[in-house]
Amino acid sequence: MFRAAVDSDVEIAAIVDLVESAYRGESSRAGWTTEADLLAGQRTDVAEVRAAVTDPHSLLLLATDAAGERVGCCHVQRRIEPPAQAMAGSGDTDHSGEGAVGAYFGMFAVRPGLQGSGIGGSLLARAEQHAVRAWAAGWMEMLVIAQRAELLDWYQRRGYAPMSGRRPFPYADRRFGDPLRPDLYFVVLRRGLG
Repeated sequence: MFRAAVDSDVEIAAIVDLVESAYRGESSRAGWTTEADLLAGQRTDVAEVRAAVTDPHSLLLLATDAAGERVGCCHVQRRIEPPAQAMAGSGDTDHSGEGAVGAYFGMFAVRPGLQGSGIGGSLLARAEQHAVRAWAAGWMEMLVIAQRAELLDWYQRRGYAPMSGRRPFPYADRRFGDPLRPDLYFVVLRRGLG
């Protein structure tokens, strides 16, 4: 089952735990999305999750099992691309003159023991559908650490393509974790929607 996350202390703490379990520490090694060899420290925190849940231009979507336990999540947020980039053909134009309307996809996690069961693909598809229905988004993009070859391949099999350029990893910002190697950077992936 899928539902929107709610702004409660219990729910937000459970989402933080879910995301941490998928990416950090020894428990994350039970799944294939672990970043434990690349980063230590936190992957997210209560403030980031609460901001995602309460932002009127975003949705934090949860997957739950039959008992109501949270087994997966993702965050999709409305984005406006500057008009100069929109004119270059990177998305559908918003008739308000702001530029191309799209969406950003992140905070994607599936409980490690359930990875590979189809939950992730279903969450991604529902996030794309929400972006199109709620915002008429013409594209969805995300940032993926370049050293995560298997994750890049997973997204590319679902139609996401690398954009030109790359984004630096925020080494100075401990909110994103403690890097364990000096060569981390992000690849921007994008897929047209609709």
